[in-house]
Amino acid sequence: MIPWEKIDTAGIPGSDGELRLMRRGKEFSIMLGTNELMNSRLSGSEAALATLAAKQIEKVAKPVVLIGGLGMGFTLRAALAVLGSKAQIVVAELVPAVVAWARGPMAEIFGDSLNDARVDIRETDVGQLIERHPLGFDAILLDVDNGPEGLTRKANDALYDVAGLKMAHTALRRGGVLAVWSSGPHAKFSRHLRAAGFDVNEVNVRATGKGGGARHVIWIARKG
Repeated sequence: MIPWEKIDTAGIPGSDGELRLMRRGKEFSIMLGTNELMNSRLSGSEAALATLAAKQIEKVAKPVVLIGGLGMGFTLRAALAVLGSKAQIVVAELVPAVVAWARGPMAEIFGDSLNDARVDIRETDVGQLIERHPLGFDAILLDVDNGPEGLTRKANDALYDVAGLKMAHTALRRGGVLAVWSSGPHAKFSRHLRAAGFDVNEVNVRATGKGGGARHVIWIARKG
């Protein structure tokens, strides 16, 4: 079996944690300590995050979509595939090295997605973009950390508490959708979404997108 090779490391702003980009043949993994945050072979649930959200705003002629977290680009590429030519997609990635990895070692995975005219990559905290753009988005897709119970950065928790969710509600236009990916269930999170003013649907998906792999959760929260 081909051994894993460490390609690069990157510090996480506001945290003592360090991400590691690993490669084994054509397979990539991003690790934090002993935890694998993402793997290039397992893209099904992250892609579902985009397709489920896009379905909710399919009648919007020129949708503006914010994606929190670039990662390995699964959500971005799925969004590009299902959104029309007039869509605008802003991607907020907190760790600059992740963007560099996308343009460097993982360029083959990303293809032309980063150069698509619809895409605007911002090296910033997605929470800041949400706060600064009331009524700015038709959809907000959060694939940040491991979901409501984060691993990489304590400050990420502010995205998922009631105050942070109310801020996301304010950033959405009427009929907009907040879609949230999680590595697993979170009993209180649906209640937090409802407390923030959303209508909520919780969807269980599999990591491979074909009925296999780990069970992940996506919340689809609509603003009335």
